[in-house]
Amino acid sequence: MNGQTDVPALRWGFVGTGGIANAMANVVATTPMAALRAVSSRRRTSADEFADRFDVALRFHDWQAMLESGDIDAIYVATPTSVREEISIAAANAGKHVLAEKPFASSASVKRIIEACRRNDVAFMDGTHFVHHPRHHAIKDGMAELVGSPWSVASAFQFGLPNRGDIRYNAELEPMGAIGDAGWYNMRAALEYLPGDAAPASVEAVLRRDGETGAAVSGSGVIQFTGGSTTTWNCGFDSGALVMDLCITGFEGVINIDNFLSQDEDGSARYFYKRGSWGPDVIREDRHVESGLSGAALMFEDFAVIAAKAELREDFAWATLHTQKLLDACWEAATRT
Repeated sequence: MNGQTDVPALRWGFVGTGGIANAMANVVATTPMAALRAVSSRRRTSADEFADRFDVALRFHDWQAMLESGDIDAIYVATPTSVREEISIAAANAGKHVLAEKPFASSASVKRIIEACRRNDVAFMDGTHFVHHPRHHAIKDGMAELVGSPWSVASAFQFGLPNRGDIRYNAELEPMGAIGDAGWYNMRAALEYLPGDAAPASVEAVLRRDGETGAAVSGSGVIQFTGGSTTTWNCGFDSGALVMDLCITGFEGVINIDNFLSQDEDGSARYFYKRGSWGPDVIREDRHVESGLSGAALMFEDFAVIAAKAELREDFAWATLHTQKLLDACWEAATRT
């Protein structure tokens, strides 16, 4: 959207004060279409420290009280997966628009959240921000010309997370571990860039568990869809370096991205386009997509636009539900005995 200031700025309440909430608080400050008005944390000191750090006017020590406040329009649910549904549904019932982090407990949980938002005429979106950046739109809009019919998406999202005190090592709070936390993006990439209805014909997956905590710290697999396309994926937080690779293969060409989940500091992003194998007709192009804002900032702007219409965007809801369905299928395959 890049700064559609004709849309009223949403007054946000954040539930949760962890790393992702801190990152998104910094993002909110970059767009005039969002204002951080309140924060809630079950730990009083966390709410107070967060409010002081980001100059937040209102601080609450239980999220129910924040929902009862007339000072916010929307809620950002940055909590552990285990409590995400309860808070999201309560927010929708209170007439608040819902932006929820991912993953969710299950596809059934997503359905209940979506229905609550639809019933209360409030907006709903998950926190996948790469799909809001112009690079994503440029690739999708140019897919037929660039690669023809895409038949394969290969993705990897890996990073190091040595702190075993992180909630992602807690199977009660984050049951799917790395497959839920990082694998969400692998599933969403397949959903966004492959044709068809996202129905898997076969799913194979494996995972590796941490020897100390038992948490799922990495996973990989392959999904074949009913239309014949496939996705191969790898994710984890036991890597010695950050990896965010994406390769879209079609019969006419290939698109590569080495940072598909992030952008440059100025908001711009790149992708690499290839066509041909050998000879003088081979094409190799490094393409640059301008943007004044990051994908995360554009996510908040897009959310403000749909919230102004006071309705559920069915395409966003569909994407959330089917990403979770793919994630559930991979988790089931990886934990199959």
